[in-house]
Amino acid sequence: MSVPHVPLHVTGHVLLDGDREVGEMWVRDGRISLLRPTPQGSPATELEGWVLPGLVDVHCHLGLDAGGATEPDTAAKQALTDRDSGVLLVRDAGSPLDTSWVHARADLPRLVRAGSHLARPKRYLRHYGVELDDVEALPEAVRAEARAGDGWVKVVADWIDRDLGADGDLTPLWPADVLAEAVRAAHAEAARVTVHAFSEEVVPDLLAAGVDGIEHGTGIPPELMGEVAQRQVHVTPTLLQVGQFENIAAQADGRYPRFAARMRRMHERRYTQVREMYEAGIPLLVGTDAGGTIDHGRIADECAELVAAGIPDAEVVAMATWRARAFLGHGSMVEGASADFVVYPADPRQDVAVLRHPTAVVLRGRIVAP
Repeated sequence: MSVPHVPLHVTGHVLLDGDREVGEMWVRDGRISLLRPTPQGSPATELEGWVLPGLVDVHCHLGLDAGGATEPDTAAKQALTDRDSGVLLVRDAGSPLDTSWVHARADLPRLVRAGSHLARPKRYLRHYGVELDDVEALPEAVRAEARAGDGWVKVVADWIDRDLGADGDLTPLWPADVLAEAVRAAHAEAARVTVHAFSEEVVPDLLAAGVDGIEHGTGIPPELMGEVAQRQVHVTPTLLQVGQFENIAAQADGRYPRFAARMRRMHERRYTQVREMYEAGIPLLVGTDAGGTIDHGRIADECAELVAAGIPDAEVVAMATWRARAFLGHGSMVEGASADFVVYPADPRQDVAVLRHPTAVVLRGRIVAP
């Protein structure tokens, strides 16, 4: 038996999007109303504070841990952890687990799936994705993932080539013409392509292919940042992940010295890289890369890292809310929209540390946390 919705009356500073703020709104039957109900009807639960649309983690992995696919129960716990942190919309940037069942769970965040990572044998993390023996198979694999997912496909564009021995380093996985054909195949299926990309060498091929998103982007050279911005290729810096590059380099020392040196350079430059991308006008989004070696529920930490890189707090809040929602096609808070929002005791645009302390998380019109 379903629990009935309790009407909500929300007051304070209701930030509908980057340009509109109202002093109050109402929630009835799970939907937002910006008009005072007449008649008032049953008593409503009162919420007050700074109100934002639900946060968005655009690089997250539900159903994935360090060893590969998890059990569905574990994936649900991951999603609940994200939800309780204020993340009410997730773009799953690759998972070996079919998580389409999340759509039917009203207690879990809304989910946009990119299907399985597409990679090559020994050229990505084991048990994480679909490994293609033949590079020419990429377009058809992209087509299949596009049909199985929610409008996104995830392609691994570069990874260390251990077959090079001591010269092992990041190299592209796909010929440029095959990658371009794969992107065309995705677009023909009304899907977008986002790519894992650490290196500098792979970026020209990504731009030529017309990819829609770049994950990490640690190697985007300054001379190409203007083109990335002009093409409106959205980049998710995943600074929590890049913060682990020194540890990755330490593990590679001795055996893969070139790779280790590159990872250290990218680690040392990580804040400068993000600041330069922002200043070049590249549209940036917020993603934690949770689900591999990073815990779920760390959206506030990722936002703090972006501020540490030199991006203003208000810009980071916009990246994590209405801009990401618009990018994923979920819009913001308007009359009749699903009531998915978070209430804070102060304005996160003044200090993103406030994001660590939501006073109420509302999903589909119900208070679900804390």
